[in-house]
Amino acid sequence: MKKVYGNTAGLKAGQLRRLENLYRRRVPPEQILTPELARDVSLLSHEIRRQIGLLINRQGRLAFVVVGDTKKILLPSTDDYPAAPGRLCGLRCVHTHLKNEPLTRDDLTDLALLRLDLMAAIGQAGDGRPQAVYVAHVLPEPSERLPYRVLPPLQPWALDIDCLALTQALEDELERVVTGRRAESGRERALLVSVSTESRHRTAESMAELKELARSAGIETVGSVIQHRDKVDPRFLIGTGKLQELAIQALQEGAQLIVFDQELNPSQIRSITNQVELKIIDRTQLILDIFAQRAQSREGKLQVELAQLRYMLPRLVGRNTALSRLAGGIGGRGPGETKL
Repeated sequence: MKKVYGNTAGLKAGQLRRLENLYRRRVPPEQILTPELARDVSLLSHEIRRQIGLLINRQGRLAFVVVGDTKKILLPSTDDYPAAPGRLCGLRCVHTHLKNEPLTRDDLTDLALLRLDLMAAIGQAGDGRPQAVYVAHVLPEPSERLPYRVLPPLQPWALDIDCLALTQALEDELERVVTGRRAESGRERALLVSVSTESRHRTAESMAELKELARSAGIETVGSVIQHRDKVDPRFLIGTGKLQELAIQALQEGAQLIVFDQELNPSQIRSITNQVELKIIDRTQLILDIFAQRAQSREGKLQVELAQLRYMLPRLVGRNTALSRLAGGIGGRGPGETKL
């Protein structure tokens, strides 16, 4: 039997069995979920007093069953369902809310960052039965700086949305947008970020320098963000809430990477890339990339390669997804290479 993820401590054996048996259920691929499944999940969620989440793939099979607490669920790693440029990840998330509540900010953030096909919440009545279903999907071209659209609430017995048709239409439009952006510039697009404890004047000067470095590296800058802090976050450099905002902004602008003005230590790079599905580099790596592009002599290429290896060595410790994202572009270029 497949694993039930999340907050399962304290559940009775019978309740765990019922959660495991959810994997046997099938949903017609074009439906969000069936009214029967909505009812059964909602009643079980009411019984255990915890949110229950279902991640359903495009074949209508349940890929993950997740248990949360009274307020939220934490989605497991969905590495087997990656979202490529112009594509969504192939999973829709349907979960319960213990009250008849609309989608939360956390729900909408997960939708945008994970590039889910759909996000839905089943709002419960006092007896645990479904009362309304709240649905949102991503927007290929965000309006008013929101990367998603929240639909009017649906009745749980009338979920009249064709998921497959909606997903196909969204991906067609996403592909058109991505292809158009590539054709416009042919360069990698980046969001520049500075997290500083220094004066605003000094920070602005440093950001201006970073923009020039990005231009020299052949990067198209799609935006810049400066955050002043009394003390930088030792794990993420920037607060986790702000990091999520940056990731969403980068996706909205069609950026493939985020460039930090400050040097990131190995732990920070790992922490950030575990939260953000984009390439992450810092000022040092950007400068090394410029040197790599311009190295001509054999001695110069060797010096640049040695500097790159010294930079990368401490970042090779442990599982570092950041490195696998650098191949073939900014930050992953060898000496003498000029094409992205």
